[in-house]
Formats: sequence, structure tokens, C-alpha cells
Amino acid sequence: MALTTEQKSGILAQYRRAPADTGSPEIQVALLSERINDLGKHFTTHQSDHSSRRGLVRLVNQRRKLLDYLKATKPQTFQELIERLGLRR
Repeated sequence: MALTTEQKSGILAQYRRAPADTGSPEIQVALLSERINDLGKHFTTHQSDHSSRRGLVRLVNQRRKLLDYLKATKPQTFQELIERLGLRR
């Protein structure tokens, strides 16, 4: 479930800090969140796809690490990102 170029460029446009920004933690978290949501939809039809489930766990762990880093370094940006992505209710 790779993201298309159009999806990636849309996410980059929404979450970038500067015009040339492509790898900030905010963008990485947004891209990972989109992939995680796509895999969630995938599992509604393919319940027995255990290898993809393992990949999902890796993506969630990677996003968690990036969010922990962002929370430690820039708490205000972390809070804004959580609200924009709707990760916590």
C-alpha cells in the first residue's frame, strides 16, 4: 500500500515548514499516519494478512518514536500536529 506521488505531494504541501522541506518529523509522521490508515482499511477485507500486520506494527512503532522525539524537542509543534492529524481524542 504505497502512497501515490499525488498523495505524497499533498501531504508535503500541508505539513512542510519551508518550501524545500521534505524530511522534517512533522512530514514523516503525517506520511506514516496516512500509510497506517491505508493499512487499516486493507485489514477490513484481508483479516489473515499477517505479514502486512507485522509491517503495520513497524510503522506504528516508527511513528511513536518520531512523536516522542517531537514531544521532547518541540512540545508546541507536537501538540499542533496531534490535533491536525486527529491522533488522540
